[in-house]
Amino acid sequence: MKLSKKLFSYKRLATLLLGAASMANVAVAQVNADQVLAIGRNVLSMEDYMLAIQYFNQAIKAKPYLSDPYFYRAIAKLSLDDYEGAEADCSLAIERNKFKTEAYKVRGFARQNLGRDSLAVEDYNIGLAHNPTDKYFLFYKAVAQTEMKKYDSSDSTFTALLRQYPAFEEGYSARGRMNLVRGDTVAALADLDKAISLTKSLINPFLLRAQIEWNRKEWDKAGEDMNAAIRLQPEIPDLYVNRAFIRYNSDDFFGAMSDYNYTLDLDPKNTAALFNRALLRYEVRDLNRAVEDLTKVLELDPLNFHAHYNRGLMYLELDKNKEALADFEVIANRYPKFYPVYYAIAETKRNMGDMRTAMQMVHKADQMVENYVKNPEKNPLDRPTIAAAETKDVRDTQGEDESEVDVMNRFNRLVTVSEAVETQLSYNEKIKGRVQDRNVQVEPEPIYALTFIPAPLTLRSVSNYFRELDDLNSQRFISRQFYLTPAGIQTLDEVEAARLFTYAEDLTSLIQSGKGRPIDRLALGVTQTMLKNYPEALVNLDDVIAKDDKFTVAYMARAYARFMKLASEQKNTEHKNNGADALDRRASMAALQEVISDYDMALNLNPRLVFAWFNKGNIYYSVGDYTSALHCYAEALKIDPEFGQAYFNRGLSYLQAGNKTQAFADLSKAGELGVLPSYNILKRMK
Repeated sequence: MKLSKKLFSYKRLATLLLGAASMANVAVAQVNADQVLAIGRNVLSMEDYMLAIQYFNQAIKAKPYLSDPYFYRAIAKLSLDDYEGAEADCSLAIERNKFKTEAYKVRGFARQNLGRDSLAVEDYNIGLAHNPTDKYFLFYKAVAQTEMKKYDSSDSTFTALLRQYPAFEEGYSARGRMNLVRGDTVAALADLDKAISLTKSLINPFLLRAQIEWNRKEWDKAGEDMNAAIRLQPEIPDLYVNRAFIRYNSDDFFGAMSDYNYTLDLDPKNTAALFNRALLRYEVRDLNRAVEDLTKVLELDPLNFHAHYNRGLMYLELDKNKEALADFEVIANRYPKFYPVYYAIAETKRNMGDMRTAMQMVHKADQMVENYVKNPEKNPLDRPTIAAAETKDVRDTQGEDESEVDVMNRFNRLVTVSEAVETQLSYNEKIKGRVQDRNVQVEPEPIYALTFIPAPLTLRSVSNYFRELDDLNSQRFISRQFYLTPAGIQTLDEVEAARLFTYAEDLTSLIQSGKGRPIDRLALGVTQTMLKNYPEALVNLDDVIAKDDKFTVAYMARAYARFMKLASEQKNTEHKNNGADALDRRASMAALQEVISDYDMALNLNPRLVFAWFNKGNIYYSVGDYTSALHCYAEALKIDPEFGQAYFNRGLSYLQAGNKTQAFADLSKAGELGVLPSYNILKRMK
């Protein structure tokens, strides 16, 4: 089982850099440039990377000589896996300010992901010259040296890192991997055991330790570590493929089959799971369904010669000789010196009554073996391997002493996933939304927000009808139409973001000219909310409500803007304090009460406004007040009994409150109404 080389997380890097940089002074002469940069940083902290880039583009146009806009744009590009773009932007930032140490860290990180490890080390050395004890400069440098196979240098860097930070569990895990790849299994195990003793929340140490146990054929221990990895990342299908292989070698046939079935529930196109399940079905003589699995493999991967060969053998047993012959001929055409296929063809021809061809095939195979024994170098034999997807392959057989029997055995064995967990083998990834001590990744359906972009069509039955909003649109006071849609279901692309910026500028000019109406301020407030400029959005929405305190739509718009401003401030506070919850709780609760107050005002004006009840429920859910959340969702369902999202969120609230019976009932109903994540949660929870 090969594991990924990617042992660090851009999300953690971005978090650390945002925290460090947010305390630095932004040297911007113009207030407007300062505002745009500040909004962009705020949007970046909310992980809306495409929109953040648009703000940084504006700052760069206004002040192209500043370093910060390029630096923050690099972080956004890094978060989008645009490593080339991140590297280029960091270089531009460094050109403008060579003392911007964090830019070397981001550029080094990008270069590592591009395989430019030597250049990355140069960047880390520059950073370490300014700050010799920086944890992540040392950490990333050590990992880069590992990739360069400079194990002594890497070990020295890890030693310096762990001397400064003896409780840095990620450092032990990465050093464990370094020791493993250089062949020191004892040292690797010691480091991995140390990392696991410090924290049980990292997936890497469990996977690396499982690899060692796997190679030692300590199947029970390997199974325990794979179980721990799956508890941390239960959504990764290929982890189940590898656990199934371990279970198979532990003679747990039922457990292996169960893992393959669940893998295919998560990922129906997982060829490794399909192939292995076929072989397990073959073992219990479930030939027809085994053939079905291999046929699916070949639909996804037509060059998988293992699947052709095994399906041919199964066709033989099912007395489907024409089908078997077709599979064997595919292999013979591609690997004409793979002698076992000729024995298989001979048997097929014999079954079909063609004894002459059968004898010829046997003679041909015998001659190949005889020639190989006489002179292996002059008469090599073909050794087919699975022509699998980029990250899937059989376990490495290169360099092994292969007898021809070994070739046959390997041609029929189970396959594992070599690097399927690459994107998951990154440090500091956290499971969101834990429910009642079960490791299930769940998030509530989002609150509804005013926008100018319609929601895409879905299976869900909710109508999104909002009487006051419909009346407002029908009067056509402005050129655009308002919509009420679940927040976050759409990300602004570059074109739409540019249109919104232009629209905001036009509305601002109109209002400043003295000709602006409340509806124009409402439109501007909604536009600025979509652009995540929440302070300015609230200025305009406050003005609208001050002029018309019966404006239901404005209360809905302001409540959402207030909530997102608070969420944004919370996120920025976490960055500044490296994850510490430093936001004053009383201030936070007071701000949330303002949000709820706006929804209450909307309900006073329209008691049947189901979305106000739903959004209130989400607010209470976000602060852990599940009793109040349950009440709000229940009120929403009284108004609209077909509101699937309300059933889903109420189900999650019941789970958090410990009432699994009601939770299952609500989640089942939500799934029935088109909220598809319900079924996944029900499956896992049961």
